[in-house]
Amino acid sequence: MDSTHRTLEERARLAFLRKANEPAVSFIAEVSSNHARNLKRCLDFVDTAAKVGCDAVKFQLFRVDELFAPEILAQSAAHRQRKDWELPTEFLPPIAERCRERKVEFVCTPFSLQAVKDLEPFVARYKIASYELTWPALIEACARTGKALILSTGMATPDEIGAAVTTFRRSSGRDLTLLHCVSGYPHPCEDANLAAIHTLRRAHHYPVGWSDHSANPGVIQRAIHRWGASVIEFHLDLDGTGDEFKTGHCWLPDAIARVIAEARAGLKSDGDGVKQPMPAERADRDWRADPSDGLRPLKALRANWTPGR
Repeated sequence: MDSTHRTLEERARLAFLRKANEPAVSFIAEVSSNHARNLKRCLDFVDTAAKVGCDAVKFQLFRVDELFAPEILAQSAAHRQRKDWELPTEFLPPIAERCRERKVEFVCTPFSLQAVKDLEPFVARYKIASYELTWPALIEACARTGKALILSTGMATPDEIGAAVTTFRRSSGRDLTLLHCVSGYPHPCEDANLAAIHTLRRAHHYPVGWSDHSANPGVIQRAIHRWGASVIEFHLDLDGTGDEFKTGHCWLPDAIARVIAEARAGLKSDGDGVKQPMPAERADRDWRADPSDGLRPLKALRANWTPGR
């Protein structure tokens, strides 16, 4: 990677909100349809995301009449019923305020050009869903706001991803993060194909994360520790009553809190690679076998040792 690309990737990585003194992996709690159009529940999601250790919480802003073609809505009651999942625009200011109070980033997915405008005063960054990756006008609208963008790549081919990245760059986009994603809700671990994180990073020289629909701790840990995912997005529910929870791809707070804590602990464990006695083991050095007789501890300690010392 040349110095220009390296600088671009690092700038984008550092731009993403993360807690001070913690390794560079960010966790995004995806609320999706689990808010039930209830403002208190929305704010509870922000509070819970902060409590479990997230750096950001993400909502979705869509209107069913603008999301699906009329001929689909005319024939499908299931698609029409998704109106129950619409986030009211009047919720945006209080959600943004609660995010500021809890020091988590407010991210939202726009599903229309109007949604980009509605969100601009409130969000720290946009996220474009996998299903809209092939809509260049939406990518361009987000990029031209000057705000950072997360682009999910589920179902996409390399050419489609390349076209989306090119649209972002040509639209004067500043910060971009790609998410490897498998758009199955849920999907088996065998379909995760986490090695694609490296493929995307090498091809486009941007930070790459993992949008999780597996609800499996091992998949998330592997994405971070083996493939260097800089962002982990996951679907969150508060209590198992959210509309999406029954599908099987959502996390509950206690379970994801453990995954986040374990992942961050793991990221702090690399050290500098120099093989030397560490603080936790220095006291035991004198209790090793003495070279002269193979008995523990060293003779120098035996001479002055007393129980309890």
